[in-house]
Amino acid sequence: MPTLNLPVAGGKLKPYTTKPPRHFPAAKPPFNRIAYAAAHVVADPMTDGDPWLDAAIDWERTVAFRRHLWSLGLGVAEAMDTAQRGMGLDWPTSLELIRRSLEAARDFPGALIGCGAGTDHLDARNGVTIDDVIGAYEEQCAAIEKLGGRIVLMASRALVKAARTGDDYAKVYGRILGQVKAPVIIHWLGEMFDPALEGYWGHKDHHKAMDVAVDVIAAHPDKVDGVKVSLLDKDKEIAMRRRLPQGVRMYTGDDFNYAELIAGDARGYSDALLGIFDAIAPAAAAALGALTRGDAKTFHDILAPTVPLSRHVFKAPTRFYKTGVVFMAYLNGLQDHFTLVGGQESARSTLHLAELFRLADAAGLLADPDRAAVRMRAVLATRGVEA
Repeated sequence: MPTLNLPVAGGKLKPYTTKPPRHFPAAKPPFNRIAYAAAHVVADPMTDGDPWLDAAIDWERTVAFRRHLWSLGLGVAEAMDTAQRGMGLDWPTSLELIRRSLEAARDFPGALIGCGAGTDHLDARNGVTIDDVIGAYEEQCAAIEKLGGRIVLMASRALVKAARTGDDYAKVYGRILGQVKAPVIIHWLGEMFDPALEGYWGHKDHHKAMDVAVDVIAAHPDKVDGVKVSLLDKDKEIAMRRRLPQGVRMYTGDDFNYAELIAGDARGYSDALLGIFDAIAPAAAAALGALTRGDAKTFHDILAPTVPLSRHVFKAPTRFYKTGVVFMAYLNGLQDHFTLVGGQESARSTLHLAELFRLADAAGLLADPDRAAVRMRAVLATRGVEA
């Protein structure tokens, strides 16, 4: 197995020898949990543009990655935060991404795909009203439904600016839920993922915010498939899960505690819509297959080593987690370069990437350690480290 010198604290290098990769048995749905991976986009590094300003997408590789996820039995949550939605990926490009993914999904009978609808095309810099937010949501929902897509109703930065109370949130969500053709997944994205969303549902206190969200869902249970909660707090997720109307699912967005939340307890469990499932897809699918067979021990045995990796990838500032997700795809040969939309490959330190490499190896997630070592060395070389 290859050995390379990886940086450690103090400006030093320490030899690290990789381990054999873990074999994750193929698993096919139906699983006893619904599981979406929030998929990243593959940037096109050969486009002549300004990476901080232009969202240049390699469409072929981006769609191929979605095929990879479907082939493992996972669903795809499209054009969401992991795809740098609103953080490099604008609405016209997002809609094109959704169109291409929906078209590709036809090759996988029963493939799950949810499509992010938000208000990110709305210019909220010079003031925005509740009616503006409603109109923006309506425009994106209609565009997705016209393509035959199912909606994930994303949190709105503009709504945070426009709303004054929880009643404003109830008005906006009530209007949209009253119009959608099929039940949606509501996404409550916490401020650790996007600081502009602090105070969502009209309250900075998450428990008070939860009251508003639960009331909105309870008023429209036939139009809500589930709610994805991304607060990185398992107790808050469990508390909300137990308050949901019958038939409304909780989709965990907790990239710190997903294993135990998916496993559940005597009073219920969470389904999954996770950014980390992009990076650990083979392990996630194998674990879900084991859980479906009633083998909880193997489920935890597979996922337990992935949790330290996920907590590292999503460590504060959490919004930079996309860097780690794409780095995993690069190490595993799912794309040929370590480049992100918006130049976000620079958002994590060299020490962070080195620790990610160690944790991925410990979880058995480096599919080809020789290739991964070569690529790790190449990245380190660009940062002045001879590994």
